[in-house]
Amino acid sequence: MIVEARKAKFTEPLKLTGGAVLPEFEIAYETYGTLNAARSNAVLVCHALNASHHVAGTYAGEPDNVGWWDNMVGPGKPLDTDRFFVIGNNYIGSCFGSTGPTSTNPATGRPWGADFPVVTVEDWVAAQSRLADRLGIARFAAVMGGSLGAMQALQWSISFPERLRHALVIAAAPRLSTQNIGFNEVARQAIVTDPDFHGGDFYAYGVIPRRGLRLARMLGHITYLSDDAMHEKFGRELLSGEHRFSLEVEFEIESYLRYQGDKFSERFDANTYLIMTKALDYFDPAGRHGAGDLSRALAGVRASFLVASFTSDWRFSPARSREIVKALLDNRLPVSYAEIDAPQGHDAFLMEHPDYQRTVASYLARVAEACA
Repeated sequence: MIVEARKAKFTEPLKLTGGAVLPEFEIAYETYGTLNAARSNAVLVCHALNASHHVAGTYAGEPDNVGWWDNMVGPGKPLDTDRFFVIGNNYIGSCFGSTGPTSTNPATGRPWGADFPVVTVEDWVAAQSRLADRLGIARFAAVMGGSLGAMQALQWSISFPERLRHALVIAAAPRLSTQNIGFNEVARQAIVTDPDFHGGDFYAYGVIPRRGLRLARMLGHITYLSDDAMHEKFGRELLSGEHRFSLEVEFEIESYLRYQGDKFSERFDANTYLIMTKALDYFDPAGRHGAGDLSRALAGVRASFLVASFTSDWRFSPARSREIVKALLDNRLPVSYAEIDAPQGHDAFLMEHPDYQRTVASYLARVAEACA
């Protein structure tokens, strides 16, 4: 499936949750499939922390640049583009085409850098609603995502209850645990204490806080995988087959994490990482909309839900998904819950797993029938 990236520019200011105002902004997006005559088969896919609007397919001339959820989205796949019109979008604050820290600040003519305002999941949903308006979509058949993307699906059901019929919330939590906020802060400190960070204005110096980004990615990657998955993939295997009794890289896991860190530092913006993780930290529908009560926060929701979790996900454990399910049931909302026995940890939502794929495909098939 050959796809093309697009951009939508919005000149009406966007007031953010924190009080700042974006005078204008762009959203990078891609579409797959065909919008039906009734405009009833649109599905919005929301990405996780490190991904982008490139959800599925490849670009012309770039056969190796495959979308991050290509096993989920496409003809005949669980989110079947022969039946749905699918939209992948990149968030404001990102570094993959939408307005973010690397974009030009119209007030200064220079990159926003550290001056780019902190954004929240609510802000992303508000911006996405404008994209939906631009595309002529009054109501989504579904909004779906995993991890941070799933949080947006949940927020869509709160912010715009009349604009979606289904929400697919995969590998999520209704808010981050204290431990998860701690992980994010350690990663942020790795970046901001890098000598090449320069208070977030490293663009002017022609450098990248590479060391900080590498450490942030290495830490994050460890938390996205389960202990069993890491052991199965790497064990205690040595690169040379024997101990060298040095402080250099000896274990395969060390080499792998450094490779992932190096690759990440080449493609991801440091300011974007700070903004994205802060958005994760701030997400708390119960605190924002329900005086600490998630059931109360979801009282105005009208969508039907599929909530899915993975047994080995210790960062967003199944217990956190069950909190969402309980709050939905407290409001007598239709909800299906699947707890998938998968060994990969949090990253399982990105993997091909038969039970997982069948669960999502079955749910979406019912959604598609209602769109016909």
